[in-house]
Amino acid sequence: MYRTALVMIARNEARCIGRCLASVQPWVDELIVLDTGSTDDTVAIAQALGAQVHHFTWCDDFAAARNAALAHSTADWHIVLDADEWLQSGGEALAALRRQPPEHVGAVAVCSAFTAPGDNQDQTHASSWISRVLPQGVHYQGLIHEQPQHQWPVQRLPVVIGHDGYAPEAMQLKGDRNARLLQAALQASPHDAYLLYQLGKDHEVHDRFEQAHQAYAQAWPLCPHEAAWRHDLLIRWLFVLQQTHRLDEAVALAEAEMPHWSHSADLFFTLGDVLLSQAMAQPEAAQDLLPLIESSWLRCLELGDTPDLEGAVAGRGSHLAAHNLVVFYDSLGQAEKADPYRALASGHGAVHTR
Repeated sequence: MYRTALVMIARNEARCIGRCLASVQPWVDELIVLDTGSTDDTVAIAQALGAQVHHFTWCDDFAAARNAALAHSTADWHIVLDADEWLQSGGEALAALRRQPPEHVGAVAVCSAFTAPGDNQDQTHASSWISRVLPQGVHYQGLIHEQPQHQWPVQRLPVVIGHDGYAPEAMQLKGDRNARLLQAALQASPHDAYLLYQLGKDHEVHDRFEQAHQAYAQAWPLCPHEAAWRHDLLIRWLFVLQQTHRLDEAVALAEAEMPHWSHSADLFFTLGDVLLSQAMAQPEAAQDLLPLIESSWLRCLELGDTPDLEGAVAGRGSHLAAHNLVVFYDSLGQAEKADPYRALASGHGAVHTR
C-alpha cells in the first residue's frame, strides 16, 4: 500500500476550505494544510476536519510555499489542491493510488466557473488539464503559476476538480497580487511565453483588455506550437481583440489558425462573435458577414463540446451555440430557422461567454 496526502497552502480561506477538505477526506490518508498567515477561521476549520496545520511566513513566492507544504508530508503520493477547489468526481481514482507505485504524474480536469458577460450574467465553466497528483520528491518552481518540476510521464486521471476562484468576490480579495508577482517574475524572464500568457489572463479577468492584448501579443510568437495552453491563449486573444475593437486583426488571426484548430468548437464560437461585432461595426459589409456568422455557430454544433482542449468552455459546442443561433435568427425575423434550436438553448441566455 502507498500512502496518499492532500497538500494545500491557504490564507484566509474560511469561505471554502472546509468544502475542499471534506470532499477529499474520504479518499486520502492525510490532509496537510500550510497556513501562510490567516486572520480568519481558516486554521480552526482545517483542524476540525482533521488536517495537520503548519505555518509559513509568506514571502511572495508560491513555489516556496508549495515546497514547504510538501516537506511536511511523508506520503508516497501528493494531491495538490487550493482551498477554492473541491473534488467533484473521481475519488475512486485517488483511492486507487494506494495500489499504484508513484511512477507518473497525474493530470486532473480543473473546471473553473466564471460569470459570462451579458444581460443575464449566466455562469459557465472552462476546463484545464493540470498536473496535480505528484509522486513524493517532486517540487515546484516559479514565483507564481508555479509548475512541478519532474521527468515522469504524465497520465490523465478520471478526476474532476471544481474551482470558483474567478468569482468576483474572490478576485477582489486577490487584488493586484498576481499581476505584481507576474511582473516580478517577468523582470527575471522577460521572454517567458507562459508568464506573459498568465499576465494576459490576469489582466483579462480584471477587464483590463488593452493590457491583456499587449501581453498576449508578446506571448503568441514565443508560445511553442506543442504547448497545451496555446489553444487557450488563441481563444483568449481573439476575445480581447474583439473587446479592443481590433476586429480585422482578430479575423485574420482566426483564419490563419483555422487549419490547426478545425476541431475546436471554441474557435468557431469566438469567430462567430467576432464576425457579429464586425457586422455591427461595418453595416455595409453585414450582408456578406451574416452567412459566415451563421456557419460558425452551426459548425460548433457539428463539433460538439471539445473539453480536451485547454480552456474549452462548456456549452460552446451545444447550448451556447444554440442560443446564439436562436438570437441570430430571431433578430433577422427568421423564427422558423430558430425553432429547431430553442429546446437546446433553453435556460441559457448569454450570447457571449467570456
